[in-house]
Amino acid sequence: MSGRRLAAAVAVVLRRRDRMCRVVACQAVGLVLVTTLGSALGMAVAEPPTPPVVRSVADDCGPAWTTGWHAAVQPAPAGDLRGATLRMIVHPQVTGSEVRVHLSNAFGATPLVIGTVSAARSAGGAAVVPGTLRPVAFGGRKDVVIPAGGQAVSDPVGLVAEAGTPIAISLFLPLVPATVAQHPNALQTSYLARGGDAALATAGAGFATAVGSWTVLAGLDVRVPRPVRALVALGDSITDGIGSPADTNGRWSDALAARLNQTGGTAAMAVLNAGLSRNRLLTDAAAVDGDSPLTRYVRDVAGTGAVDVVLHIGTNDIADSRTADQIVAGMVAFAERVRADGKRVFLTTITPSTTGAHGTPAAAATRDAVNAWVLQHGREHADGVFDFAGAVADPAAPSRLAAPFDAGDGLHLSTAGYQALANAVDVAALSGSPCLADASPVRLLVSGN
Repeated sequence: MSGRRLAAAVAVVLRRRDRMCRVVACQAVGLVLVTTLGSALGMAVAEPPTPPVVRSVADDCGPAWTTGWHAAVQPAPAGDLRGATLRMIVHPQVTGSEVRVHLSNAFGATPLVIGTVSAARSAGGAAVVPGTLRPVAFGGRKDVVIPAGGQAVSDPVGLVAEAGTPIAISLFLPLVPATVAQHPNALQTSYLARGGDAALATAGAGFATAVGSWTVLAGLDVRVPRPVRALVALGDSITDGIGSPADTNGRWSDALAARLNQTGGTAAMAVLNAGLSRNRLLTDAAAVDGDSPLTRYVRDVAGTGAVDVVLHIGTNDIADSRTADQIVAGMVAFAERVRADGKRVFLTTITPSTTGAHGTPAAAATRDAVNAWVLQHGREHADGVFDFAGAVADPAAPSRLAAPFDAGDGLHLSTAGYQALANAVDVAALSGSPCLADASPVRLLVSGN
């Protein structure tokens, strides 16, 4: 369908929605009319949002799907994405023979129209490895309409994923809502091509604009030879990895994944990152700080199928003048939510800071009180605690970061600091992956793909 006919079809559907919303619930109207839009465009329509199915470990230890990569998302202006192609670079945490792509329209007020989608092994920059590019289908079609607030999961794609080896996911966006789902601080360079569909291009020349976010793309499943369990790290900019250089995978979750992979056997797990910069435990401010951990629980915990959750958050609540009792109550409420879902949760102490509202004497006193509670009483509400503050504090002045661990702003950590956090995790306390009992670090031998 031409761009003019596409725009006309969308306009008709949205006018019908506005008229019908005067007499019935807009949510119900949207679900009906998005199907109309899909039919008008000859596209597949993503199923209405339903509670995500937890992808659990298979009992028979045979091939299974696991979440191999995840991004927490928040609302962001779409800007000039309409008619553009994004090529986003991600690093899967596990090795397997097929992948599935997760796309999100969690914050859109109108349908998101996805044109061509592809997956390939990245050759560096925006180029892909020749012979590896695969079209991605949704319900057998090359395109999909995602309703407002919805998500879409692709059909399986026959592309080998290797742990730590980058994959390029390309999306052509013929029509976007005013607000899109985005992970703003990816610390990973991705690429944008303007002026049409470049999703099947193998060369990177057309992707002239570098971008530092992941947009619409929210996850990647990998079909692994034996079930691999997942851990999700939930938190703020410290979990997001701010302070580590871009394109280095220097987050503490990356360092923990490397530890688990090097240990091998049952210790191996996928380590998923659900950090959002400026995130707060007790406050929802989606467009600025992201939804709070409890509010985004379904997207970032239940929806990933993770069995273990590590919560590291609270420094922004301290800067927001929240009391120690309020922060402790928030940690307990989150831990109870996780455990009620049959998962295991680990609490952490809050890392020190001397920056602005994070580093006042009152802030330091609040942080000390919260950390003392975590160390003394955290295990009464969680499956374990990790002393992140103790791992990176200056021994001579525990209210500040040790110099080697300070990224330079007195709040965020260097790559060495994030490694220290990963080292503070008691690997033996994690669930691990029982089906890997007789396995050394698992990697598929890749040839011709």
